[in-house]
Amino acid sequence: MQRSSDRPDSATRRTFLKAGSAVLGAGLLAGCTGNEGGTPTTAAPTTTEETETTEEGTTTDSYSVTMEPVGEVTFDSVPTTWAANNGSWADMGIALGQDPPEALYLASRYHTQYYDEIPGVSVDTSDMTSLWQSELDPEAFLQLGEEVELFVMDPNFILGRTKNWEQTDIDQIEATGTPFFANSIFSRGYEWHDYPYLSLYEAFEKLAEVFDERERYEAMESVHESFQESVAEVRPAEGERPSVAIMWPGAPDEPDSFSPYLIDEGTSFKQWRDLGVKDAFANTDVRDFHANRGSVDYELLLDIDPDVLLLRGNEHRTAEEFQDTVVAYMEDHSVASDLTAVKSGDVYRGGPLYQGPITNLVVTERAAAQIYDADRDLFDRDRVGEIVAGDF
Repeated sequence: MQRSSDRPDSATRRTFLKAGSAVLGAGLLAGCTGNEGGTPTTAAPTTTEETETTEEGTTTDSYSVTMEPVGEVTFDSVPTTWAANNGSWADMGIALGQDPPEALYLASRYHTQYYDEIPGVSVDTSDMTSLWQSELDPEAFLQLGEEVELFVMDPNFILGRTKNWEQTDIDQIEATGTPFFANSIFSRGYEWHDYPYLSLYEAFEKLAEVFDERERYEAMESVHESFQESVAEVRPAEGERPSVAIMWPGAPDEPDSFSPYLIDEGTSFKQWRDLGVKDAFANTDVRDFHANRGSVDYELLLDIDPDVLLLRGNEHRTAEEFQDTVVAYMEDHSVASDLTAVKSGDVYRGGPLYQGPITNLVVTERAAAQIYDADRDLFDRDRVGEIVAGDF
């Protein structure tokens, strides 16, 4: 595999950001479509196929897939081993019938317990490598590049989140023959992400082109379309929907402060957008923690008084464990106990940061049960299991 690029080795990160646009050209930018939240993003994947003749006289079919910011990436064959940035992309790979990635940025945040809901689907992460070990090491990527054929990671996420990486590190890794292919889609709060985002299913479609799994993608897309119809049936009228505050607790069991999230178009908020909830922070002075790493306390929460509190960072717990630790602490807290959500019992696990097509089905159905008391299956679990197994 090789990545098509005309960037010089001395290209800066800004040059890399522009490289995708130069390859895509004005035609793709003019062909923008609205994503699930209405924000313009890129159109369907651009895939080209070529037949190459080797020195031995045999022919091989290569193909290219284009996506910002990486531009056009050419594959001599379908990759079978890969590493991924997070659980969103890992979940896409599983939905496309692939083996799990060899490594993730943080393997602990790939919550594979959601697959317990899907017949025949399971993923063991016990031997999965976490690339983050106090920092990201370019040398570790070079070594991993000898074992995997693809890094499903936005290189600008690495450059934007770490201080010890330079563009030359990305160039050196790709020069070994293992390309980067991804777009950071889980959040839209990063200042460095000044190129088009993709919705969950736009990104999923791109990865399906890489793995040559168009039919599986279309089968999952059909499940998602039916699922959206079911969600609409349980979603109350707009004026009857609750206000929610999504936060990350400052302490795991006894939190007194929280990092606030404002619901944006990132994929990590897809279930809440689809359910049409009101963002309790939207019309306040509270800023998303991506913007200033700020926090909120119980006094401020009491002023806003959301109908529902959704606390992230608790997906490793069962619902009962969450109630017995975090919620129990709030109920005994002198200020937190006065919050409407605490008094009404509407404090829940807030869902994962990273979700792919399978995860999204599970956590959206769970969220519908939490806030709308939906008491029926909203998607066909057997059908999802069949698609993963290749029976579609």
